[in-house]
Amino acid sequence: MLARISPASLSATARTASARMSNLAPSLASQSSPLPIASTSRLPSKRSFLTATPSRAPLRTFSTSRQRSQATPVDEDAFDISTVERVSDEVDVCIVGGGPAGLSAAIKLKQLANEEGRELRVVLLEKGGEVGSHIVSGAVIETRALDELIPNWKELGAPLNQIATSDSMRWLTPTSSFPMPHPPQMSNKGNYIISLSKLTRWLSEQAEELGVEVYPGFAAAQVLWSEDGKGVKGVITNEIGLDKNFKPKDSFEPGMEFHAKVTLFAEGAHGSLSKQVISRFGLREGKDVQTYGLGVKEVWKIKKEKHRPGAVQHTLGWPLDNSTYGGTWLYHMEDEMVSLGIVVGLDYPNPYISPFRELQRLKHHPLFADVLEGGECIAYAARALNEGGFQSIPKLTFPGGGLIGCSAGFLNVPKIKGTHTAMKTGMLAAESAFQAISALPESEEMPEIPVDISSYQTAFDNSWVAKELHEVRNLRPSFHNPLGNWGGIMYSGVDSLVLKGRVPWTFHHPKEDYAATRPASEFKPIDYPSPDGVLSFDILTSVSRTGTNHAENQPIHLAIKASDRAAHVEKNVGEYAGLLSRVCPAAVYEYVEATGPGDEDALGQKLDITWTVPEGSGGPKYSIT
Repeated sequence: MLARISPASLSATARTASARMSNLAPSLASQSSPLPIASTSRLPSKRSFLTATPSRAPLRTFSTSRQRSQATPVDEDAFDISTVERVSDEVDVCIVGGGPAGLSAAIKLKQLANEEGRELRVVLLEKGGEVGSHIVSGAVIETRALDELIPNWKELGAPLNQIATSDSMRWLTPTSSFPMPHPPQMSNKGNYIISLSKLTRWLSEQAEELGVEVYPGFAAAQVLWSEDGKGVKGVITNEIGLDKNFKPKDSFEPGMEFHAKVTLFAEGAHGSLSKQVISRFGLREGKDVQTYGLGVKEVWKIKKEKHRPGAVQHTLGWPLDNSTYGGTWLYHMEDEMVSLGIVVGLDYPNPYISPFRELQRLKHHPLFADVLEGGECIAYAARALNEGGFQSIPKLTFPGGGLIGCSAGFLNVPKIKGTHTAMKTGMLAAESAFQAISALPESEEMPEIPVDISSYQTAFDNSWVAKELHEVRNLRPSFHNPLGNWGGIMYSGVDSLVLKGRVPWTFHHPKEDYAATRPASEFKPIDYPSPDGVLSFDILTSVSRTGTNHAENQPIHLAIKASDRAAHVEKNVGEYAGLLSRVCPAAVYEYVEATGPGDEDALGQKLDITWTVPEGSGGPKYSIT
């Protein structure tokens, strides 16, 4: 039996599956811990560049304030990637990730610098081919952080056009639904139903107008450690033009080094570099483990008579059982569109669960089918969510930088919102980084000692984000109880309505998600209905709606050591019935029978899974998610 990874993978959702899988079976999991780009100037002479169009970044391009070194040609016959000389560049702040947190940090930094008339070079690296192309959310946004960052966002044309007009909460049975009390945290008065992908593209435009250098198509692949290994001094982007055997193709370009006084990681949930930093500096010591959820969504164009602009609906119950945390949403967006989806906590015990197929059968429920009848599915997406809450937030700073947004995990789970908190943490880190850099001696050189932005941790501890998350700290972990969802619902009702977090205790997440998964022998396979092609679809049809594109002949970016493959297949297939092929919302994983000796070496790879970024600009091309 072989494990194989399909090349038609969703970059963001492959990481989602990795988040689940690296928290799966103890013997398999690692226990260690996407728009316009800035103008170019003084480009390296030995490297070929094209100026990108406003919507794509097919080739790398960047600005340099001071040219440090040039990449040199490589001899393919004697190729050793570790000896390749790279282009390097110096910046004041390097931000990894073009989501709400990273863009908010970039904007805040330039706002502060411009106010004081200081020169401050801020570079933002985004692995997607366009800013926003890897961004997914429900989404209903609370504008508190946006109000603080860009008070005149309405006048500037931010894509927040549909205000939430009503809320409902219902309990689903297989054929019916019943109204439920509405938790106060889920009130959406004054909030907006949006496409987060669209919002991040707009934020990118605002950042560039302020002078931020935004580079889509640049995937940060390695952390640049300080000489003594005790700090971070920047990142290295990944190589372009390597084949699956890590040999250079005609299109080969070495990755580039970005040396920074401060590096901010805004990669999203379970980011590959964030994981390294958290492990190297012990940032999770004394904190709860992080727990995750998987959100799978679709966007539909529906009949005008069925559209209720601004309506917000959430449900609990079916199709999930009492031991599986999660729920569903249906948001009536602008332009006769709806966003619908399901979130499944990745601490579910039954390895036969498929979040994707749960969404497909959900749409046949009368509550959803009536809305979708006569409509058309126009988009599909998925992403991982940090669900640990307040007690799972790691230490936020390390010598030379910090973690912002979902790289740390600031989702308010009961509120089902994290964009506002992610944006605020980016702003707080930006303020601390600006203060620290401003205190440095006037010099063009990189400081020998990594810059300390520990004031960011203090600022967070005193912020409204920390207060908001502390109040609801016990709600998600209350579902870890013998009564399952029923017990969690009862406690959460009392806490959210009466106690409001003002209790002397704090519940904890007792174990990582993988430890909740039970052997397949304890369950029966779930009999999911076949897709009808009208309301429900097969997974490849859904993935085709993401616009995903990867170069076929490139290194696999979900890797497991060759020595671990046999054990993985034995455990994952033999004990857990190949759950990877069900949990992944992009059909990345496939198990096939070996056809002869040595075939095991041709595995696509799997579970002591290390997720690395694919070539920059690859992956999905989300636009309305």
